[in-house]
Amino acid sequence: MDLGIKGKTALVTASSKGIGKAVADGLAAEGCRVAICARGKDELMATAAELKRKYNTDAFWCVCDLNKAKDIENVIEGVQKSFGPIEILINNCGGPAPGFFLDLNEDDWSFAYDQVLMSAIRTTKLVIPSMLKNEWGRVINITSVAVKQPVENLLLSNTFRAGLTGFSKSLSNEVSKYNITINNVAPGYTLTHRLYELAVTRARISGKSHEEMLAEMAKLIPANRLGMPEEIAAAVLFFSSKQASYITGQTLLVDGGNYKGIM
Repeated sequence: MDLGIKGKTALVTASSKGIGKAVADGLAAEGCRVAICARGKDELMATAAELKRKYNTDAFWCVCDLNKAKDIENVIEGVQKSFGPIEILINNCGGPAPGFFLDLNEDDWSFAYDQVLMSAIRTTKLVIPSMLKNEWGRVINITSVAVKQPVENLLLSNTFRAGLTGFSKSLSNEVSKYNITINNVAPGYTLTHRLYELAVTRARISGKSHEEMLAEMAKLIPANRLGMPEEIAAAVLFFSSKQASYITGQTLLVDGGNYKGIM
């Protein structure tokens, strides 16, 4: 299927590895001009080199700490100078620290607020004006199955990803008439470094190995396996497409059937 986005400028945040990298790879495969950012320079350079080898495309890359507003501004400015207005924005970030309520202090809450919620709000605010001017745009936020079904020991993620979902729905109502869509992709348990860290944390609490914890996670899923980053990326690519122009304000779960509700 031709997604109709060849030549579009796309920015994927936190995209040197995991889901973000898989999304950047998929967009590059569709012929987009791809910009990537993350905190680690070496991983960014390696990802950009990989995209060059696979698709003969020169990805824009920039070191960025999404908790810092100035870093986000620098990324947007750099992409605009190199490629022009950003037409597809993928808001992705690392998961906030795990912890139960009494384990978390004020600094934990402030950090997660900037990391999960404000990073997406700040980035979106900087790209929406050009989307409004050009009357076309796609914003896709990577959230979590936690927005539908809170995950134990992930109070920060449960809280702020839900907030991002509310922001997305509200903004979608404001900008839909300009052919701009705002949607969310909510992964379930996906084989990334983040999931490995979560398994290690749970193993420490339970006294089991992290391999056992990953196996237990898989058993909870009707699909009887963990997801792959490329499977999350496929949903993001669809929301980015011309075919998805009448879908906005929605959250799509990509979780192997893990969510137990019907709405």
